[in-house]
This record gives sequence, structure tokens and C-alpha cells, in this order.
Amino acid sequence: MAFFRRYDEPEPQRVNRWLAQAGVCSRREAEGLIAQGLVSIDGEIVTDAGRKIARGQTLTLADAAESRLGEAMTVMLNKPVNVVSAQPEPGQVPAIRLLTREALIGESPTIPDRDTRLAPVGRLDMDSHGLLLLSEDGVVAKAVIGPESDLEKEYLVRVRGEITPERIARLSHGLSLDGRALKPAKVTQVETQRLRFILKEGRNRQIRRMCELIGLEVTDLYRFRIGPLRLGDLKEGRWRVLTAEERRKLITMSAKGNSDS
Repeated sequence: MAFFRRYDEPEPQRVNRWLAQAGVCSRREAEGLIAQGLVSIDGEIVTDAGRKIARGQTLTLADAAESRLGEAMTVMLNKPVNVVSAQPEPGQVPAIRLLTREALIGESPTIPDRDTRLAPVGRLDMDSHGLLLLSEDGVVAKAVIGPESDLEKEYLVRVRGEITPERIARLSHGLSLDGRALKPAKVTQVETQRLRFILKEGRNRQIRRMCELIGLEVTDLYRFRIGPLRLGDLKEGRWRVLTAEERRKLITMSAKGNSDS
């Protein structure tokens, strides 16, 4: 069934820009779909890449457009400790090796092999576990880790050391890494030795290094959310393919965050 959506904004907007903001595809992908005659407004095929859509009009993507946008795979993996996100050193296990048929939850158009180009979208170091995205979709990668991405990443972190209001305040504001100030974080204490972190950036081993700066040692780090995506009941070592709707929500939330900043 073809995708369609009514445009309700007060001012007309270029079709490619609106499709990108709606999380359907990138502007470049939208221009490609228009060139192939796969986009229509109120039943009329759009032929001009600069065409605008007005309030009350309905945009439709042909079935072929939906299929084309869904060809790039993105998967969600509950990564265990001692598995590396990207290129392994000798003796290490890369995350992509866990994407087997036996570990799959639901269905997948293909089972990744050595020729599959699935790159980690926001790394999770070897000592950490939880939600890891691997994707061959450039739009998804830009939404999650692009320079303009504003998506939240949420973690539960167990630490060794005394947790005080002053230390939590420093974690939330005022720290710098590598000579650059960090974006404000949301840090709360949820158990005696456990903190909840919500970040909007992902520098190398950021949470571990933040804690080191204030005299805390991380003993366990678990990521369970990236934007609208949550691990839910996906068990450790299992994986599944992101749905088209999850992809749209991920890209849309990233775009909204940028427009609000």
C-alpha cells in the first residue's frame, strides 16, 4: 500500500524539504524519487524538484518508492560486554558477528555476512552493553551521530565512590573533555550506587571519563535508549531489524531537535 500524508502547515514548503523533516527520507533521496516519477500531490505526479506542497494537499509515494527507501538495513542489537562495536583487534569479537539467524527476533530480508556493510551508529565500548545500532543507511547515521544531531541517548551507570549532590551537579554542567566543554547532561541518582545519564553527544568513553573527573569509577554502563528507540524486552545477544515507522520516528525526532535548538 502506497504511503500518503496530508500537509497541514500554514505555509507552502518544498516537497523535498518536507519529506526530510517528516523523517521519510533525505532531501537528496526525495529529489531522486521525484526524478523517477514516484511522488504525486493530489493525484498529479510531481516533475519539478522545486515543487511546493500547500496546506490541505495530500502527498503520495508510490509502492516502488517505499520499497526503495526500505532497502538500506538498520538493526538494533543488545550488545553484551566484551564485544566491540566496530573493527576488532586480534582475538576480539565484532558486534556484526552476533547477527546470526539463531539470534534474530522477528524477520529480516537478509542475514548479514562478511560482505554486508553495517557500521555502528554511535559506538558502545567493549566494557559497556546495551542498545547498539548498526546500519548501512546514511540518513539514519546522520540523524543519530551527525554534527547537527540532537537525539538523546539514555544510560544506567553503576559507579564506585560517594555520590553527592555536588558531584551530580558537576556531571550535569561544567565539565570539559579534551579542552572542549560538554553539552549539558541530565544526571539523576536512581539507586545507592547507580546513576541515570541522558546525553545529547557521544564523545569517546564520555561517561567513564566524566565520572573519572569527579572521582567516581564506572563499574557497569548500560545504554537502553537512543531517541525514540528502546531495547524493551530484547534480550542480550539478540537483534532485530528496525521497522520503517521506527526509522521515520528516529529521523523526525532528530529534525525536531535541530529546529528547536
